[in-house]
Amino acid sequence: MHIYISVAAYIVVIFLTLRDIRIYKRTKLESYRKGAMKGIGASFVVLLGAIVSLINPNIGLLIVFIGIYFNKKGFREKVFNEAKTMERFLGKTDYYPEDNSE
Repeated sequence: MHIYISVAAYIVVIFLTLRDIRIYKRTKLESYRKGAMKGIGASFVVLLGAIVSLINPNIGLLIVFIGIYFNKKGFREKVFNEAKTMERFLGKTDYYPEDNSE
């Protein structure tokens, strides 16, 4: 059972990291870039915890939960105004910066 919890936590952290990357790519807001960078580090810690949980479930799950704690994102700008639930889930934003020179 412990390996299922570890893998589920890893999938969630990776999903949220990819969502932050997508939102950053669309909006260029710094808080989402920082969130994506934190997510990359947290996903490494969670993956390490999943591997350790194969050997020692208690220590492995402790490492997984520490990784989830590191995934805490902090303050975010409002980028969803009228987006539906599925659009928010997938990272589609209503906010686009005024300067699209790229």
